[in-house]
Amino acid sequence: MFTSVLMIEKALTSADVEFVTTLHGDEPVTFHVLLQPRGDQADRLLRAIDDVALGELDEAAREGETPEGADAAALGEQALRVSLAALHAAGCEAQGRLIEDHPLDALRTLVDEADADEVIVLTDPHYVEEFFHRDWASRARHKVGVPVLKLFSHSEA
Repeated sequence: MFTSVLMIEKALTSADVEFVTTLHGDEPVTFHVLLQPRGDQADRLLRAIDDVALGELDEAAREGETPEGADAAALGEQALRVSLAALHAAGCEAQGRLIEDHPLDALRTLVDEADADEVIVLTDPHYVEEFFHRDWASRARHKVGVPVLKLFSHSEA
């Protein structure tokens, strides 16, 4: 049995589920999912820059309409439920929780508690944070003591 901690920021798409559940061939995988809903307004500028870099100008213009902070928690709970259900439907064991503060501390704790074999960070591209190595995967590599795989999520289900 292989144990993976999966850090996500939105609901897994069917393509995401297929991707992460087939990484280890036929070996059974248990997933411990950590989902962090969108951050606060300070993150809005970085997300808008990422949208522009990806050529998604309409998305950049709509960043102000996206729920933030506490308002995003309900959407985060729903995204977590959908993601766990999709992993279960794919035949994997999966459990998860929302994280609001200090995601890397929560990640390190969960890696230790679950005796995880790896961490998979599955997010949209975050070019500004990645350029400065401030994205989750870059920072996690220095904290968790297990391999960290960075994958980009799929937009469409």
